[in-house]
Amino acid sequence: QVQLVESGGGLVQAGGSLRLSCAASGVSIRTYVMAWFRQAPGKEREFVATINWSGGRTSYADSVKGRFTISRDNAKNTVYLQMNSLKPEDTAVYYCAGRMVVYGDLTEYEGEYRYWGQGTQVTVSS
Repeated sequence: QVQLVESGGGLVQAGGSLRLSCAASGVSIRTYVMAWFRQAPGKEREFVATINWSGGRTSYADSVKGRFTISRDNAKNTVYLQMNSLKPEDTAVYYCAGRMVVYGDLTEYEGEYRYWGQGTQVTVSS
């Protein structure tokens, strides 16, 4: 059974930092594109960042570019999202997603991702 489990969310003041983790089990993610999405209250889920299998290529939503960094440790079967200079508008439930296509291309379209975590809440106070 494939599971993606996010952790690291919480409450932080504006300008602060958080590091999210996504631990995979039941499958090795080392050849797969992984991504982070988020969903704010009353809004649709949106793309945040994606990373290729090796970690050598990444892509970000314009709203987080320069503040967030996606990375991965394939030996630990884990993907990370380092979030700096957080803003109240970053408040959302953050989801990890796995595309599960061997050596696949980066994509921001959530329909391309097969596996999803349960989400972790990030709240940024002003």
